[in-house]
Amino acid sequence: MKNSLFIIILFLSFGNLYSQRIVDKAKLVCQYKYLYIRDTLTFKTEDDLLMLQIGENISKCISHYSNQVDSIAALPNWYEIMKKHLDYAFSKKNIDSNDFPHKRLKTYIYKNYPKGKMTVTDGLLLQDYIYEDELNAQNWQFIDSTKTVLDYSCQMAICNFRGRQWTAWFAPDIPVSDGPWKFGGLPGLIMEVYDRGNQYHFTVIGLQKVENEPIIFSETYVGSKKFEKTNRLDFLKAKKRYLMDMNGYIQMETGIDLSGGQPEKIMRYDLIERDYN
Repeated sequence: MKNSLFIIILFLSFGNLYSQRIVDKAKLVCQYKYLYIRDTLTFKTEDDLLMLQIGENISKCISHYSNQVDSIAALPNWYEIMKKHLDYAFSKKNIDSNDFPHKRLKTYIYKNYPKGKMTVTDGLLLQDYIYEDELNAQNWQFIDSTKTVLDYSCQMAICNFRGRQWTAWFAPDIPVSDGPWKFGGLPGLIMEVYDRGNQYHFTVIGLQKVENEPIIFSETYVGSKKFEKTNRLDFLKAKKRYLMDMNGYIQMETGIDLSGGQPEKIMRYDLIERDYN
């Protein structure tokens, strides 16, 4: 019952007025396998596939699965497409999250947009948020160590960033100062990066040169269909509250009680950025 109601909430979040605007044209598209452990009680590994579009001035990092949902939402017949997927999901005895399109990482990162800054959009349930962040905020230290990633010779660098110690491997032969998520600022593309303890791990699995592929700033189409402006620390605090009490948060926002009278499962979430306390 809980899964069914959660799917209904996802379905209700769609709207048929989804605007997109092109902010740059990509010349390189990178795919990263993203593995992470948020619940430090169960240590269950979750996964995603990230897409990093790198343009002349701006880059965009987004989940491949979130991008699929956006692509459906932009279609005039989005309702029929989603209904078909949901009908299939409801026809099964046990609903699996892979039975219907859904967003995984809701964080969209636009580097050097505006110039010299970073714009981040993210979502909690039926509201999307927007805030500005620092660009290339990591203070990297170079280490005399190399290894090969995706047939490229990579150099090692480390940093302490927002509560975690990170190790990155970057490719000087790919002269792009960028990487997955909020990482950048190295003299070469970041091919792999992970924190001490390996709770969060990004590894490049594909590189593709492209010509004039549009980098789109994705407007929100959920809830009020307007981004709510916030700042990074306030958003992280709200996200932690949401993750620690999802049912309470959903009930407050929608009036729907997903608990079925059962106590909330105890989980201990450890966000990728820890400096919000």
